[in-house]
Amino acid sequence: MLVALAANLVIAVAKAVGGLLAGSPALLSEAAHSVADSLNEVFLLAALHRSRRPADRRHPFGYGKERFFWSLLAAVGIFVMGGCFSFLQGIEALRNGAEETFGGYVAGLIVLGVALLAEGVSLLRALHQVRRQGGKGGLRDPALRTVVAEDGTAVLGVTLAIIGMALHMITGQVVWEASASLAIGVLLVYVAYRLGRDARDQLIGEAADPELTDRIRNLLRAQPEIDSVEALFTMKMGLDCVMVAARIDLAPGLDSEKVEEISVRIKRSIARTVPEADQVFLDVTDRRTERERESPAATGERGGA
Repeated sequence: MLVALAANLVIAVAKAVGGLLAGSPALLSEAAHSVADSLNEVFLLAALHRSRRPADRRHPFGYGKERFFWSLLAAVGIFVMGGCFSFLQGIEALRNGAEETFGGYVAGLIVLGVALLAEGVSLLRALHQVRRQGGKGGLRDPALRTVVAEDGTAVLGVTLAIIGMALHMITGQVVWEASASLAIGVLLVYVAYRLGRDARDQLIGEAADPELTDRIRNLLRAQPEIDSVEALFTMKMGLDCVMVAARIDLAPGLDSEKVEEISVRIKRSIARTVPEADQVFLDVTDRRTERERESPAATGERGGA
């Protein structure tokens, strides 16, 4: 990630200088895009560092959700610094035009060509890391998912800028370059929305993957002392950290010491089978008592005895 940050900073400076010298709205839009990516790399580095802190008295469940918070800030950065600035550049070019010299076109296209090569290498490296972490499952990491989204968007954005500048140079019509800036803006806003939506879901308490939840439920149902699983709740507390809360009905006739022993054994079994479940809470309940408590007679509703 440090390599990606350094590359983005160099590319951002090159695009900004080239855009100012050439007066190119598409190149300036891409400069804003690279600045946003650089800021996001800082956010993601903060996420990786802060999310690894151990649990303490103030945060007993740890700091795993720091990754989700900083990923949300990264999405906001893409939207504000990249998308909005690209829209402004495109609208300004449509209103006032953009006069570029032949040298400006050539310099801008060279800068974009180098940027395309660098962003392509960065994207391939990110995709290789995704495959190394289990393919699609590797995208569960919000930091890695953001990097892949940034690099993919950067490659597509640079391609749009090259097409826009080339068509402007060939036709002399600034509308092509302005349209490229607007298209880059739309692309960045969409990516920011998707990343922000995922981070929001994880921050407010997203359930674990259905496959993992089913494994826990099947494990509980397989215990001979459990008559039924009345409720099962899961929530992602970090990248590889899941909180599990289950309401179970045990077989009748068990004394308190036996219940405690069974609860400890079940928790250890869940921890062995599902390493991500590092926080497990079992609520032992009596299904018959629960039904009587919710009956019309107990609640005072009409029809009760």
